[in-house]
Amino acid sequence: MKKQSFPFSGRRISEISLSEMLPNVFLNQDNPPSEVWMSQLSFSRSGLYLVNAGSGAGKSSLAAYIFGSRTDFAGTLRFDGIDTSGFSIDDWQEIRRRHIAYLPQELSLFPELTALENVQLKNRLTNHVDENRIAHWFEKLGIADRMDYPAGRLSIGQMQRVAIIRSLCQPFDFLILDEPVSHLDINNNRIAAEIILEETRRQDAAIIATSVGNPIELPYTQQLSL
Repeated sequence: MKKQSFPFSGRRISEISLSEMLPNVFLNQDNPPSEVWMSQLSFSRSGLYLVNAGSGAGKSSLAAYIFGSRTDFAGTLRFDGIDTSGFSIDDWQEIRRRHIAYLPQELSLFPELTALENVQLKNRLTNHVDENRIAHWFEKLGIADRMDYPAGRLSIGQMQRVAIIRSLCQPFDFLILDEPVSHLDINNNRIAAEIILEETRRQDAAIIATSVGNPIELPYTQQLSL
């Protein structure tokens, strides 16, 4: 059987759409009104989106569904009109390599590696960012003196800043940020937002960010309640 070609070869993903999506765990429950779940919703590559949610509303699930790391939902998720349920493992790997970047709430840093090594590990796979720009981001975020520290010895706020840098070390059409600044103060929130917005605009990409009350300070084009 001839292998189906990757659906986004030579082109970018311009739209992510949700149709009547709902986490399986919420099925057959009386769920509160939502502008995301059980709706018709589209995210375009020109947008900056904030999804506000209470704890347990499914914001991390939404991020994982879009990234393809979870599929335990009802309804349909489409990229440029193509149903993601038909994507192969190879398709998802290519999407994560070139089209969708993801900063999970749990950060997923390797504690035994240094802050810089955690970033370099990804950047060496993508060859996307030069070392000077990485060093500049560490400096701007106030963690240049922690570049050679094991990630496991950093504070949660320092880990978040390392994970932000790592998330930018790849090409992307959509950047998914799950509570990216929950442990940052106002100043570091602002600096992180500047770095993220600059890189997103440089790549002509979109942002989908989630928050439970401390959103990253971006000029959102649309805010939604989960």
